[in-house]
Amino acid sequence: MVNIVGRSVPAVMLEDEEGSLMPIHIGNAEALSINSVLRNETMPRPMTHDLIVSMLERLGTRIESIFIDEKIDNIYYARLSLDREGSSIEFDARPSDCIAMALRQSAPILIDRDIFADDSISKESFQLSKSVDEME
Repeated sequence: MVNIVGRSVPAVMLEDEEGSLMPIHIGNAEALSINSVLRNETMPRPMTHDLIVSMLERLGTRIESIFIDEKIDNIYYARLSLDREGSSIEFDARPSDCIAMALRQSAPILIDRDIFADDSISKESFQLSKSVDEME
């Protein structure tokens, strides 16, 4: 499950089967792109992630999965895995871009277990936390 939270600093909340959440802070453009696909909204013109997915589809390529596999200096890194005619191709990419594209093709979003364990919080803890707006 992926949700967009926050006003000034958007984040994607990734959730595992047990209900633990891991936030990844993203840019406004990526938040808009992810939010539009989650709400099943179609923009008047294709957004960048729509364009990329459309190009992949026309080239006979599909998103196999994305894998958030590293965190260095508080920055997450991901790999985009594509399948074309049975051949797998991987690209280094930002997690937010990977998530935006994976959602458009219902591709699996995978996270390294250790990274998720280190950075996740329980849903109850998240619900008890205050937003920046509530602290003012």
